[in-house]
Amino acid sequence: METNAVNPGEQVGRQARILEAVLDLLSRHGISGVNMRAVAREAGVALGLVNYYYEDKSSLIRAALHRMDQHDLMLVAPDPESPPDEQLRKALRRVAAPELLTTRYLSLRLHLWALAQAHEDFALINAAAFERYLEGLTTLISNAKPELSRDECRERASDIVVVQNGMWLTALLGADKPSIQRCLIRTEQIAFAPAERTSKGLSVGP
Repeated sequence: METNAVNPGEQVGRQARILEAVLDLLSRHGISGVNMRAVAREAGVALGLVNYYYEDKSSLIRAALHRMDQHDLMLVAPDPESPPDEQLRKALRRVAAPELLTTRYLSLRLHLWALAQAHEDFALINAAAFERYLEGLTTLISNAKPELSRDECRERASDIVVVQNGMWLTALLGADKPSIQRCLIRTEQIAFAPAERTSKGLSVGP
């Protein structure tokens, strides 16, 4: 068959187009807008090609969730060329990159969160992805603040994620640049606060 004759690079490219189509449909219509035919039309490929790579709608959604998981891990990826404190600052700033504050991306993120309530399998994928992101951020904090225990670093990472998610949600209503900058400053304050302040409600105070 011709589908099997394409080289690996072409296959990866086609799968990438299909997954981008899934993400675009999710961002505009949510899970109700995703089906095999709609994805084929959005990707500009034959329906048979979508069926070749993915069994059904659920497999498309799972693949999209895994794609976002990979993207989130890149947000907390270490930069070996930078010192630990700068690696952490870079990671905290990445969540406010211009390409992440678009309506398309923020709407997609909101729909993906909602998927966790739609299907147990999606919830497990989402939970595992969140755990990997949290662990990545915890490791960056631990490297930058070696005097903190692992539990303290994870607590700070959890507080930071609350701020980041809140920033994304409110940015969907309109990107308020001064507010976003204050959010970034707040996450740095949480991450780099002296150890003795951790037990005094750092994540709640101003």
